[in-house]
Amino acid sequence: MNYKSLAIILSALLTSGICLAQTKAVEDFKVSTTTQEGKEYPQVNSEGRVRVRISAPEAHKVQLDIGAVKYDLTKDENGIWIGESAPQDEGFHYYQLNIDGASVPDPGSLYFYGAGRWGSGIEVPAKDQDFYALKNVPHGEVRELHYFSKTNNSLRRCFVYTPPGYNHDTNKRYPVLYLQHGGGENETGWASQGHANLIMDNLIAEGKASPFIIVMDNGSWRMPKQARPAQQGERSKGSWPPKGWADGFKNTLINDIIPMIDSNYRTLADQPHRAMAGLSMGGMQTRIITLANPEIFSNVGIFSGGSISLEDLEKSPDFKEKNKLLFVSYGSRELENRREGFGGDPKVNTEALKQEGINTHFYVSPQTAHEWQSWRRSLHEFAQLLFKN
Repeated sequence: MNYKSLAIILSALLTSGICLAQTKAVEDFKVSTTTQEGKEYPQVNSEGRVRVRISAPEAHKVQLDIGAVKYDLTKDENGIWIGESAPQDEGFHYYQLNIDGASVPDPGSLYFYGAGRWGSGIEVPAKDQDFYALKNVPHGEVRELHYFSKTNNSLRRCFVYTPPGYNHDTNKRYPVLYLQHGGGENETGWASQGHANLIMDNLIAEGKASPFIIVMDNGSWRMPKQARPAQQGERSKGSWPPKGWADGFKNTLINDIIPMIDSNYRTLADQPHRAMAGLSMGGMQTRIITLANPEIFSNVGIFSGGSISLEDLEKSPDFKEKNKLLFVSYGSRELENRREGFGGDPKVNTEALKQEGINTHFYVSPQTAHEWQSWRRSLHEFAQLLFKN
């Protein structure tokens, strides 16, 4: 394809995007489930457009910043700014307001930790939202647990999901899934944005998943000053992420978190009953940690975080022998616009491992990108395969 053809295509895409954003919205907006109680905005309509409103009479310019696009709001005679976005994908999205150049949370929304800060989030109703809906079924608990980490010489926090019935039959022991968040998020993500507990409650009630404990900890890491991604126009300065980047959380998980959970909860404390999974950065951590420690984890889930290749298998020969399940997933829009640095085609890699005799599953979330709806669906599919004899 020559540059002229590419320019024509890009121009057409940009024009269609602008037209879509400027098309008059369908006026059936409703308060979102992520709107603070008693507030009227933010709202969402049947097209998936997000509408916000804020009082800022002295402001000169206010924008809605969502999906990496900024939309101008309009101001009325009372200093109230209002406007909406183009249609968004189904599911959860982070967003913020930009007031005279300052990015701030929307005072009308609930707050979620993402992009390295507490900020606004909006839920665009999904056609399949029933699988994570709050229903009248037996519910487990999400427990907040503080503990001391010798590895880090500091106090840490994790959240632990215990399934329905955990408090009643005190003789029963359970498998454990260690479930990790993505970059810029923390240990609150899977229970808050991801609805992991509701997904599990509903699956267990339907008899589609075995009950197990879920541990959600903080896998955030700090980039060494000497190791940064190459900027635009620069040549890459070595591999990315830097070698050893996941070692900090790996050591915390193996030396602190797993022993602490096995000591304080009724777990089946062995490799066949222990799994690890994660989204994006957490998926990348899962890949590194489980390949290096196949004697600890038997079930592996990588959501939008790369895949495991035949070359990886050659470097970790025990993985093939000890692994019971490898689950790899992506949003369909991610596969259409694949990022570099994830080690080849994830579907091809996963199918190649299947030919080697590993129990692999490749899942694609329809019409979603690198976002929570992809990962909610991934957990829903993965959980039904976990800890099956």
